[in-house]
Amino acid sequence: MAGSADQQSASLRYQPGRDSRWLLFRPWVALPRILHITWALLGLMLSLLIRGNSKDPEVQRKLARTLLRTLTNLGPCFIKVGQALSTRPDLIRRDWLEELTRLQDDLPAFDHAVALATIQEELGAPVEQLFEQFPDQPMAAASLGQVYRARLHGQHWVAVKVQRPNLAFILRRDMVLIRSLAVLTAPFLPLNLGFGLGEIIDEFGRSLFEEIDYEREAANAERFAGLFADNPAVTIPRVERMLTSRRVLTTSWIHGTKLRDRQELRAQRLDPSALIRTGVISGLQQLLEFGYFHADPHPGNLFALSGRTGELGHVAYVDFGMMDSISDTDRLTLTGAVVHLINREFEALARDFQQLGFLLPHADLAPIVPALEEVLGGSLGDSVGSFNFKAITDRFSELMYDYPFRVPARFALIIRAVVSQEGLALRLDPDFRIIAVAYPYVAKRLLAGDTREMREKLLEVIFDQQGQLRIERLESLLQVVGDSGTSPGLELIPVAGAGLKLLLGKDGSDLRRRLLLTLIKDDRLSTSDLRALGSMLGRTFAPVKMAETMLQRLNPLAAA
Repeated sequence: MAGSADQQSASLRYQPGRDSRWLLFRPWVALPRILHITWALLGLMLSLLIRGNSKDPEVQRKLARTLLRTLTNLGPCFIKVGQALSTRPDLIRRDWLEELTRLQDDLPAFDHAVALATIQEELGAPVEQLFEQFPDQPMAAASLGQVYRARLHGQHWVAVKVQRPNLAFILRRDMVLIRSLAVLTAPFLPLNLGFGLGEIIDEFGRSLFEEIDYEREAANAERFAGLFADNPAVTIPRVERMLTSRRVLTTSWIHGTKLRDRQELRAQRLDPSALIRTGVISGLQQLLEFGYFHADPHPGNLFALSGRTGELGHVAYVDFGMMDSISDTDRLTLTGAVVHLINREFEALARDFQQLGFLLPHADLAPIVPALEEVLGGSLGDSVGSFNFKAITDRFSELMYDYPFRVPARFALIIRAVVSQEGLALRLDPDFRIIAVAYPYVAKRLLAGDTREMREKLLEVIFDQQGQLRIERLESLLQVVGDSGTSPGLELIPVAGAGLKLLLGKDGSDLRRRLLLTLIKDDRLSTSDLRALGSMLGRTFAPVKMAETMLQRLNPLAAA
């Protein structure tokens, strides 16, 4: 029994070398599948080449259905690729997106009898004993499983996710073929990604195999719920542990509207902008604060709920199979990179890329810094709000081809999460700019200095290498916070309070010392620096301005 359990556990781990050898000695498995994939993809490419440029809407709808049908027929691995594309309105025609979103939870269901047999095998009893009510068909079917809405005995409604049959075998076979195809074609791709493409595929394969272990997903959901326990704007379904196993997962049912269509949200009296803000800020918290993130935030995995907390709509996450962690070092470097980007410190940004592994440790940064300034500075424009990842991805491929950039494997899921998050936001609001929310979030955390790491980063930002205070940087941070949100100035009050508490508290000793050193020059108090600092604070926290802000906070109608 122990040997069988170990063998089963090994089959749920992605091991490209072992899996390649496994398939190599099974040509009767590999060859038919290779022919199937090749024939399907060639047929798809032929259709796109012949009719892809047509301006006839009906032709484009047929092409979208052909793409959907091809990916669906090719199975879970290819469906996952389609799911990623379905969140990118900047890469995929909008009239194709509606079809591709069906890959998220509108796929053909597998046999209901097989699902019932799986539940009985995994949980040790038939559904009649386990549930008061259990439907005859699923509510939704996705790439790896299908979901039923059932009712516990005398209790609440739950979501029961049942895994598709023979999934480990299918993923193992297809990942070997996809990886082989990627490695073979890498030298011919018009990007400087060949070196790490196999590693990126391996990262995708590893996460995919983790997704089919529902006990791991249950643990992920509970950990994720703990991180947002004190956040009323984010809901995580509760896991029913007694009704969960490796291939069956039971959680509380989420009553909400999928974040898929702006008009549908409006019809439910929900504010898309408030919901986007919650999604982006919670995503930033995961990456830059918690170091643990949901790597698959597509519209099928996010629900809009009724209610609102300040400027934040209420959102629920589901499906915690694809999760990942980011190291503290990478997390802090990313936080600094956001600040360096907005402050146009491209030399510091190049060093951030180097530390994160996008550039080799000994790479010559001299020619790279002006290239970064040209690509990223031009996209940034004159304001934070003009920046978006679409503008960056449009030009970054040129940079990666001409300079020694590469994508570290550990960032594959992070990039996927950020790209999916922005794609979802653009779908609901084409004018949305993710950095316009990201930078105020980072600025608030820096100014509050609520952790040791944030205090160290704040000192790095507002003092130069000679220890001099960079008043313009401090003013820039305060201005970004003051201009954020739908009510300018409102956010400055709590941030100012937190900053004052930091300056006067025990955690602010380093900040106080650095301020004194920069204001005292040649054993004399520098009145010019004091005047500049006082003038800046006066402009930012003018009494009349603060009074209007306080009045607006107490009575929002007063500003009308």
